[in-house]
Amino acid sequence: MESGEVKHWIGFNLIQGIGPAKFSLLLNYFGDLERAWEASASELSAAGLDRRSVEAILARRSQVSPEEELNRLDQYRIKVITWNDPEYPHRLKEIDSSPPVLYVRGSLLPDDECCIAIVGTRRASAYGRQSAEELAGDLARNGITIVSGLARGIDTVAHEATLQACGRTIAVNACGLDMVYPSSNVALARRIMEQGALISEFPLGATPRAEHFPLRNRIISGMSLGVLVVEAGERSGALITAHQAAEQNREVFAVPGNIFSSSSKGTNNLIQEGAKLVRNCSDMLEELNLSVVAEQLEMKEIVPASDVESQLLSYLSSEGTYIDDICHRSGLPISAVSGIITMLELKGLAKQVGNATYALA
Repeated sequence: MESGEVKHWIGFNLIQGIGPAKFSLLLNYFGDLERAWEASASELSAAGLDRRSVEAILARRSQVSPEEELNRLDQYRIKVITWNDPEYPHRLKEIDSSPPVLYVRGSLLPDDECCIAIVGTRRASAYGRQSAEELAGDLARNGITIVSGLARGIDTVAHEATLQACGRTIAVNACGLDMVYPSSNVALARRIMEQGALISEFPLGATPRAEHFPLRNRIISGMSLGVLVVEAGERSGALITAHQAAEQNREVFAVPGNIFSSSSKGTNNLIQEGAKLVRNCSDMLEELNLSVVAEQLEMKEIVPASDVESQLLSYLSSEGTYIDDICHRSGLPISAVSGIITMLELKGLAKQVGNATYALA
């Protein structure tokens, strides 16, 4: 998205009380946020905004400069991704109240769509830390991106184990990306930016207030295929993430714990309520049908892409292309095309969607 367009998304995101529902009203009525930013009180009311929201917009937009905010973001090397951007995590966009604006330090890659969240108590036991370390590391080595909240305890262990395994990890923050919370994780945050991303829906200067954490948690679960709770007491914030995951139709996993340990009561309750009991990495990969991810990554490394593979991929679409059409367009015999398509399937780049019909995976 061009800076001239994104600045108005940033502007509205600076106004308290203008959340996903009101963003939708503005976009539906005005078509774009530039027109909405310049709109009069009567026009904003006609868009469906209540009186308090209209007053907030009129008062705040005279006090803030979207251009200056964009310059500040550039200074921190923060990228802004909105609902309208192709880079916006598509799974997150599916949930109710998905954040209209995401601030990103680092990089979000297409492969990050294959991600699992790992959360848990801040006061982790030795058992909890070992479980998080082994499970996060094994998932990372299987090509899974690990999402967590950068908190002390289980979150920190999950991020660190992923980095140690040379995997990708995403930390969702409950504050603006000009600060790190907790401050003890500043060095960890820098490493995450190198092998993943820090993301937040909160603008620069937003502090980690109590009400921000449930909002942060819905992003953690919303962008993930499933949520693993490693260790949690009966009132742990990690349980909020697990319950939000269930509401978002995500898989919920839990590591069983000592029945006499208070720090395992939450996870054991989740299992009793129907969460998938996790003993090892394979339990999650099989449940999510991700067992082939590691093999696909290995094939990508073993068999390097060629010009012919790239050519055939360009003939595929999301709807599907008949193999005879591929032969006709490439000028290659069906035996050669069939062999290359099979290799692309093994790499996870193509898939068969019908009789002799193939599409982009």
